[in-house]
Amino acid sequence: MTRRYLIPLAVATVLTAGLAAPAAAETDREWTADLSTVNADDNGVTAHHGAVRLDRAAPTPASARAAVRTGFLQLDPRTFDAPVNAVAATVRSSVPAGAEVAVDVRGAVGDEQWTEWVEARPDAPAVLPTEVTTVQVRLALTAEKASPEVSRVDLRAFTAVATSDVGAQAAGLSYRVYATREGLVGGTTANGHVIVSRDHFVALPSRRGLSAKGTGTYSVRVCASNGRCEWAPVWDVGPWNTKDDYWNPSSTREMWKDLPQGKPEAQAAYQDGYNGGKDQFGRAVANPAGIDLADGTFWDGLKLTDNSWVTVTYQWTGSGPAGFVRTAGDPLNVRSGATSTASQVGLAANYAQVRVECQVTGQSVTGSQGTSNIWFRIASGKFIARAYVSGVSGATAC
Repeated sequence: MTRRYLIPLAVATVLTAGLAAPAAAETDREWTADLSTVNADDNGVTAHHGAVRLDRAAPTPASARAAVRTGFLQLDPRTFDAPVNAVAATVRSSVPAGAEVAVDVRGAVGDEQWTEWVEARPDAPAVLPTEVTTVQVRLALTAEKASPEVSRVDLRAFTAVATSDVGAQAAGLSYRVYATREGLVGGTTANGHVIVSRDHFVALPSRRGLSAKGTGTYSVRVCASNGRCEWAPVWDVGPWNTKDDYWNPSSTREMWKDLPQGKPEAQAAYQDGYNGGKDQFGRAVANPAGIDLADGTFWDGLKLTDNSWVTVTYQWTGSGPAGFVRTAGDPLNVRSGATSTASQVGLAANYAQVRVECQVTGQSVTGSQGTSNIWFRIASGKFIARAYVSGVSGATAC
């Protein structure tokens, strides 16, 4: 199994070295994390006497099918009086052999819009792709056996020379990858969601694009060759790998940096014998999957009958007007026109983020967001009713 930094000591201090930063006394940019509270945003961890520990009952990511318990503590966002783009962390922790503690950072770029999670490593801070005034920090704890514990996290935000070449695109990054059906009803996803029958979410093989339970900050648009698409939140980590953000360029990709952007490691292992045909856990890769689909997404959204190649657009890498689907629970019908009588051409799962190309006037609909005759075009020939979408601003007429 490949690990980035394992510390086989009874008690260890993980240091994240900072890049050169101004020597000004900006105390608002230096703070100690509050580790005393675990709430609904968190999963698989417990807090005791100001320290956070991986729970013995923490879930193993269902899609990855690897016996690595995973937990997250998502700290409250922190806002500064001037833009920053880097966060360094010093972590005091007890990390047994076979366990890992990581610090992830993201930045707010708009209403409910965030950059991808970036890890602050022991030898380098987390550098965001753009300057922001609000950041959020997340602790990720993993273990095969004994649980790691974090007793203190000191953080420092500053401005550094950006190294990322991931630019926001209007439509977002899009790649053709192999999709498999996750199934595993009754199992638990990496973010703590218990999988139900005909569920609607997806799994990607990296926590960098993992949404918290009940949110869709990181969502994808998945389209099949039959023309159907579903917009769904990323709620699990897998298949095969857990550190393969293959949609990113090599400069920021977490592992497998020598692979082409957009090519999952599992695909390279299966097709080309890359890494000896094995995944990061040393297992022989049995298919080239780069995304797992929950049953409802697979059967109802895309109308698939078998594993298949699909086109995936990673919504958070896009730009322009965006919103979030808000229903009572069932997915929202995606129609071929601005009326409820138009043919259904896909689904948009509850919580999913959607990018809005433009808007048209159509049938008046009453939904979770009130009554409206506005419909959003979210892809060519695909429309959803404004009455079920929150947060969209700046959409222009089609």
